[in-house]
Amino acid sequence: MCRDALFCDGTSSYVIPPEPAEGQMIRLRFRTARNNVSTVLLVADSGIYQMERVLTRGVFDYYEIHWKLGTEAFSYYFEIHCDDEVCYYNRTGVSDDIKPHYSFRIVPGFSTPNWAKGAVMYQIFVDRFYNGNSENDVKDREYIYIGEPVRKVEDWNEMPHAMDVRRFYGGDLQGVMEKLDYLQDLGVEVIYFNPLFVSPSNHKYDIQDYDYIDPHFGIFIQDGEQALPEGAEDNTQAELYKKRVGDLENLEASNELFIRLVEEIHRRGMRVILDGVFNHCGSFNKWMDRERIYESRDGYEKGAFISKDSPYRSFFYFHNNEDSAWPYNTSYDGWWGNDTLPKLNYEDSRKLEDYIMEIGRKWVSPPYNVDGWRLDVAADLGHTNEYNHAFWKRFRKEIKSARPDALILAEHYGDPADWLQGDEWDSIMNYDAFMEPLTWFLTGMEKHSDEFRPDLLGNADYFVNTMNHFMSCMQTSSLQTAMNELSNHDHSRFLTRTNQVVGRLGGMDHRAAEEGVIPAVMAEAVAVQMTWVGAPTVYYGDEAGVCGFTDPDSRRPYPWGKEKKRMIDFHREMIRIHKTERPLRTGSLRMLYWEKDVLAYGRFVGDEQVVVILNNSESLREVTVPVWMAEVPVTGRMKRLIYSYEDDFTTKKDEYIIHNGEIVVNMGRHSVLVAKTKRTEG
Repeated sequence: MCRDALFCDGTSSYVIPPEPAEGQMIRLRFRTARNNVSTVLLVADSGIYQMERVLTRGVFDYYEIHWKLGTEAFSYYFEIHCDDEVCYYNRTGVSDDIKPHYSFRIVPGFSTPNWAKGAVMYQIFVDRFYNGNSENDVKDREYIYIGEPVRKVEDWNEMPHAMDVRRFYGGDLQGVMEKLDYLQDLGVEVIYFNPLFVSPSNHKYDIQDYDYIDPHFGIFIQDGEQALPEGAEDNTQAELYKKRVGDLENLEASNELFIRLVEEIHRRGMRVILDGVFNHCGSFNKWMDRERIYESRDGYEKGAFISKDSPYRSFFYFHNNEDSAWPYNTSYDGWWGNDTLPKLNYEDSRKLEDYIMEIGRKWVSPPYNVDGWRLDVAADLGHTNEYNHAFWKRFRKEIKSARPDALILAEHYGDPADWLQGDEWDSIMNYDAFMEPLTWFLTGMEKHSDEFRPDLLGNADYFVNTMNHFMSCMQTSSLQTAMNELSNHDHSRFLTRTNQVVGRLGGMDHRAAEEGVIPAVMAEAVAVQMTWVGAPTVYYGDEAGVCGFTDPDSRRPYPWGKEKKRMIDFHREMIRIHKTERPLRTGSLRMLYWEKDVLAYGRFVGDEQVVVILNNSESLREVTVPVWMAEVPVTGRMKRLIYSYEDDFTTKKDEYIIHNGEIVVNMGRHSVLVAKTKRTEG
């Protein structure tokens, strides 16, 4: 039996249609070598069914069966016979054993937004992107945050400090508006914003008011001059801050600016995703009001910290519920014990749950019309998994009823299968099936730059096996919309990982994150990011060569005027290839060849094929790649789309002869090649 020819996945070539409805009749296909096997069987819970050979194309036969779905999830795998030889085929490929855990799975009625499949996303940490309006900047000593007054950073190019959350560079929504030409030229299709709602920190994962965009990102209609008086130890006298973030005119004007920004983004054919931080809020939050920002302001109810009779008391879990604990009850639960991050207490408050559902609907509905949510620490929302699943089931129904094509994408580590059953999240931030395996293979580094593993550097078997395992945890629709990042706000910059320096800011100098980096390895990573299954997501500044250890060093300001222009050019070209070549959106993926430091894989759909080959070693390598397994014709030519090598990259035309279904390629040090099948005339 020619096992290398066996293939099936969940794409539109093998599940027809790929996102079927309940009760729909579908066709399932399976690929074998031509005239090679005697029987292909579909194995389901209800029995074993013989498939019929319906098509021969090139060196392959295609077997098919019609299947009527019900309302429940449908699992299956294949059993293949060739004379006395028998093997099985599941989500991870060919196996000599039956492995039910890796069975294919179809959930009738589950689909993800078509616009999000393979979409090129761009993540913006707003404070560090671009300052378009200096009038809304945080002022020195405007308020106290975690024990000390906040500070406005005057020099845009200054590096973050080890304790950085109270330092503000002034990036805002007007700055994003002014850089939309740049993002559009880069090829961005979706902007994912880190939190935008009112919050005292620069990261804004401690929400103060979910109903409004922070005026420090927006507009001040009403403003003042008076900062905190010298010697102030709390925010009871933070009158400037109270006015800026509590005045309704400021809040409504900032929401209006956001509406205009979204309209302009949509006008350019791009989409918007907001960050939903619903697991916890902040001590400044109007429901808690630990900082007493709203205590004496008209139009606001008393916070749960202030009064035992607060309408928000049930939103939080207090350990001391004696009347004497109020006012100023500090005994509430904090996220990971942090009193600046009060944990929201959903199980005891249907009112809280309803409010958050309303927030979820509000921002995807007119006049805001955002296109989806990224959900922070989503699996930890409640106190039990049972509640978490119930919450996200309701959240999906609420959001999809308000906007059917909204994307629901969650932060998650580990096996996400329980959350991706079709009735909760659409997909995830893809750490386990993208960022981590690729980082280990190309750099040997852990994603925080906390550890160097020489045994994983260039370890192709580990890469392939890990990818296979974690990709099998997701349905194809979820894989195609998964956020594939190299870096983000929580981890070190990928370019820094290429220097294999273990460290963090505080213990290490900023320069240690920049010295000895290898841009050619970064180019390899970008090429994989733009050709792998999923939604390639660029963290602002990665394309410009920004370095940095993990948070807060990874939140350096975008280096306007000091960008690494050639790296931007490479990103732009790879994004163009991703958007132009049809297989890279929703085509099949097949690993073709791997050995120490070398990977080769194909993406294919219909009569179009793209092959990616990378050499992550310090040596020149001659690589023979069996491209026929990606349905490339056994004779003909492939043409180069891009080749990145040690010092630069090129898109100059070059061709590779296909002989007996293989191409032979000479790969330079730290190089990557992307090629496509050259169609013959006629």
